[in-house]
Amino acid sequence: MFGEFTPETEHQHLQLLGFLKPELLGGEFTHLEFPCRAQPKELGQRMLYRDQNMTAYKKIQLEDLRFPLFCGEGKKARVMATIGVTRGLGDHNLNVCRSTLPIKPFLSCFPEVRVYDLTQYEHCPDDVLVLGTDGLWDVTNDCEVAATVDRVLSAYEPNDPSRFTALAQALVLGPRGTPRDHGWHLPNNKLGSGDDISVFVIPLGGPGSYS
Repeated sequence: MFGEFTPETEHQHLQLLGFLKPELLGGEFTHLEFPCRAQPKELGQRMLYRDQNMTAYKKIQLEDLRFPLFCGEGKKARVMATIGVTRGLGDHNLNVCRSTLPIKPFLSCFPEVRVYDLTQYEHCPDDVLVLGTDGLWDVTNDCEVAATVDRVLSAYEPNDPSRFTALAQALVLGPRGTPRDHGWHLPNNKLGSGDDISVFVIPLGGPGSYS
């Protein structure tokens, strides 16, 4: 599973960019991170904050009342209250919700690329490459995906090409969960993925034999 580019994992990069180029914040956001959003009644009071370099205390000023550059935790974290990732290969005209302030400067346009040389390894019929969108990885880790691969492929003959379609379907339907009293839930009772889920299963070995 490739590294994630989320507001939480990239918060130092976001804060540094907001510090170096405050004009990108449009007077609407602050690059400083407080334990909770500062309120007008707290003007002049000392509050703990974090920036790109350190954690310290400061007196709350008017500009500290602006909306935080990133807010929320985990999968619910958002950049400029709009988007939950910090890497985007499109979205050239993406603006902050109900604003003309562009988000693009805070999105990395450089993809993460890894090269896997097929000629350097031997592969069996059950070796596959799974490519999935964040709807899959939001609720499923790579070990759970590997377990699903083993379970589904072992139920079919090695020469049956439909086994890979069945695996892709299982990887799409599993993270969605099953309907219960209050929403869709996984077997561990956690909420299923509410995001779009697309999965590619790419066989690496020849059917029925080692390659």
